[in-house]
Amino acid sequence: MPIQCTEAEWKIMEVLWDHHPRTMADVTKTLEPSTGWTRHTVITLLKRMQEKGSVQVDETGNVKLYRPAVSKEEASADQTQKLLSRVFSGKASLLINNLVDSGKVTVKEMEEMLQMLRNEGKK
Repeated sequence: MPIQCTEAEWKIMEVLWDHHPRTMADVTKTLEPSTGWTRHTVITLLKRMQEKGSVQVDETGNVKLYRPAVSKEEASADQTQKLLSRVFSGKASLLINNLVDSGKVTVKEMEEMLQMLRNEGKK
């Protein structure tokens, strides 16, 4: 399932992926130290995310409970594919080359990637 999230919405998704369901108050309490967001900001973002279909809301109890509508793995795969298509002409090798050239990949990470490729080749 494709996911359309702003940077702010992605922060809320991270909180929900970490543990769900959560109340709006819990999301606010978790994010307030790092973002300074008030409950009004979180309410607005959660409402927008519900409309987009990125979060689901259980309204059967006394408080609304929010949960992600898509797994972190699915969302990450979707966003990675969009990045590859938009910035790197769909070529993962161009992304990896960019990461290596910019020094964003360590030797250990390169070794891990090589091992993943070797393992994939054995399948």
